[in-house]
Amino acid sequence: MADKIDYIEFPSSNRAQSSAFFQAAFGWGIVSYGRDYDGLADAGIDGGIDQAAEKVAATMAIIRTHDLDDAERRVVTAGGTITRPQFDFPGGRRFHFREPGGNEMAVYVAREM
Repeated sequence: MADKIDYIEFPSSNRAQSSAFFQAAFGWGIVSYGRDYDGLADAGIDGGIDQAAEKVAATMAIIRTHDLDDAERRVVTAGGTITRPQFDFPGGRRFHFREPGGNEMAVYVAREM
């Protein structure tokens, strides 16, 4: 299903401590993707904990789409501002944007397997 929120990302100054907290407090599983990123398992929605230098400043909802270029065009036409141009990541390709009310979000297309 396209254009649905299906991922949430939590920025963290300490990925290991954030992951340990979510695991202890809520029983969520943790999947490590390197020293800067952990994925969440069994959290009700897919998500991750990001401590990379270029991480966003606040929790970010991420929308999955089938056509990234079309989604970017629609975001800009509707008044959104691109905050990070399209880039590759391990799960596919995405861009970040800020909607007119100030929330930073992302849209991604999954990598074909």
